[in-house]
Amino acid sequence: MGRFRDSAADDSSETGIDMSPLIDCVFILLIFFIVTTVFVEETGVEVNRPEAASASQLEKTSILIALTDQGQVVYAGREIGMAGIQPLVKRMLRLEDVPVIIQADAASTSAMLVRVIDEAKLGGALEVSVATAKKRG
Repeated sequence: MGRFRDSAADDSSETGIDMSPLIDCVFILLIFFIVTTVFVEETGVEVNRPEAASASQLEKTSILIALTDQGQVVYAGREIGMAGIQPLVKRMLRLEDVPVIIQADAASTSAMLVRVIDEAKLGGALEVSVATAKKRG
């Protein structure tokens, strides 16, 4: 009789809930949300944009280039200058066909803005926009 276990002894042992499948599901959901999230890359400088009545929301995936009132061209927090626009646009358009959005300061000159637009188009950009603030009133 030593071979057979007593059924009362088996009932006394605690049975636990297996948490492994739940943890696996949580990690899979976490990875899914991280991979599908779209990150908006800011220019890194504060620009006082001009107001326009036809202002619309910026696209999520775009190349944001800032033009400051001192004539500096900034991308991702660092100054790239006029010479850096064309290689930047070429490199970014190889990854994905996205529009170029220029955040020009209201005090920047139109000549500088035209040069930035021209450099972006020479880099291969088909769609170049100028960011404006929504007109109040």
